[in-house]
Amino acid sequence: MTAPVFVLDPLPVPGVPGGEIVLDGPEGRHAVSVKRLQPGEEVILTDGRGRWVEGVVRAAEGKDRLVVAELGSVRAEPEPRPRITVVQALPKGDRGEVAVETMTEVGVDVIVPWQAARCITQWRGERGLKSLAKWRATAREAGKQSRRVRFPEVGDAVSTKQVAALLAGAGLAAVLHSDFTHGSEPLAAAPLPTEGEIVLVVGPEGGIARDEVALFEEAGAKAYTLGPTVMRTSTAGTAAAALLLGRTGRWS
Repeated sequence: MTAPVFVLDPLPVPGVPGGEIVLDGPEGRHAVSVKRLQPGEEVILTDGRGRWVEGVVRAAEGKDRLVVAELGSVRAEPEPRPRITVVQALPKGDRGEVAVETMTEVGVDVIVPWQAARCITQWRGERGLKSLAKWRATAREAGKQSRRVRFPEVGDAVSTKQVAALLAGAGLAAVLHSDFTHGSEPLAAAPLPTEGEIVLVVGPEGGIARDEVALFEEAGAKAYTLGPTVMRTSTAGTAAAALLLGRTGRWS
């Protein structure tokens, strides 16, 4: 789909295709004042959870009011299989938002912030809530920009034990790490499930601590590498997810 995407939640179900609705507030302002949409242009309205409808701009009023007409039937995008979850150790500064943005663009389904032992950044109290809100806002905006109608879920920050529980229930439990007890293998050669969930763990810049590695091994995870170079934590998840999305056929 190439038409610009805007969020309307809840997404109304027109009684008869061909009706019209008004998009206002921040989304309407973005459509009218930033995108400068004109009558006759096509748009897509979505709730961000897989439901969407196509329409045509009838009028742009003021600075923040877009009238969308000729609405089609509401469609539902099926949930992707296998689902890809990336557990992302907290990067420094704004590199967390960079990771969320690019992972959203390539098609990651779930992003889970992880407070790893060697993370310099700490999400505590009000600062943690604000940081999580930034990640979620980034996923929403990147979802719109990349023309997705099912935005990635950004979960609450988790502990190492909670990461191990996610790995234990995965169809593929993969950790980007080069120092597991039994060595690591290329992610390009990992056996992939056709259903269920792929859980990929990306460690912090300082690497994954030994006790964390041991816990992940006990949960059934295996270590994988992307290649001969070392990537930053904020880019490794995107690169690994792109590789997996291509191999699963979700990009075909």
